[in-house]
Amino acid sequence: MATKKSSSSRSSRRRYSKGASKSVKSAMHRRKKGTLKRGKSGHGGTVKSRKQAIAIGLSEARKKGAKVPRKKSSSPKKSSSRRKS
Repeated sequence: MATKKSSSSRSSRRRYSKGASKSVKSAMHRRKKGTLKRGKSGHGGTVKSRKQAIAIGLSEARKKGAKVPRKKSSSPKKSSSRRKS
């Protein structure tokens, strides 16, 4: 019989804090109610996308100082070297 490998070494630390999950939960509820707005000042209209609501919740959690992993930054683009003529 193969023994089950314990995954405690990898899953022992939380990637997102409880505060972050509460913030996302709150954002999801506001999306369902129709009160979650897009944009910095909320003039962009209501959020329809589930993914966007999660992103807004995580962003709010980051601002509050909750433990949230960094945003995935886009890969650095290679600058095309222009020839001088």
